[in-house]
Amino acid sequence: IKNSFESGSRYERNMIDKIYSELIKNDKELSALDDKISKAHQKSRKVLEYYNDVLDKSDGYYQDAIHLTNTINDSILKHQIENEVNVNSEKYNEKISNIKNLISKLNKNEQDINSFYTAFKIRKTLPEIEKYQNAHPLKTDSLENFIKKQNQLLNELKNLK
Repeated sequence: IKNSFESGSRYERNMIDKIYSELIKNDKELSALDDKISKAHQKSRKVLEYYNDVLDKSDGYYQDAIHLTNTINDSILKHQIENEVNVNSEKYNEKISNIKNLISKLNKNEQDINSFYTAFKIRKTLPEIEKYQNAHPLKTDSLENFIKKQNQLLNELKNLK
């Protein structure tokens, strides 16, 4: 854990993750939990990637269809195509509404997992920062001495004419 507090290391990661990664090295259960969460995130990304790809292509198709329909000069034909595209798009949206709800639930679960895991990591690392603080108590002696020297210098400068 000592390495977590070395100067300069703070910029590599946030302190909680840095301390927690040190804790994981010595705790098989924490390591297993971290692996489990990491794998769940990876699987979630892969699942969403597939669904988002299909949904994005379908949405792109309908946007392109609307855009291209606007290039049709014949107003009757243009209106017919607009209606056909709208009917088809609405049918597709009804068809995928359950999929979108499930994706929303998956995203919500991901956020909840992140939140609870973050809270867990903070709770796990609080005792470690307390140990660090107790091992490095801050005393006022050197600050008070320096302030005295500053005050002497200030008085000296004030008395110069």
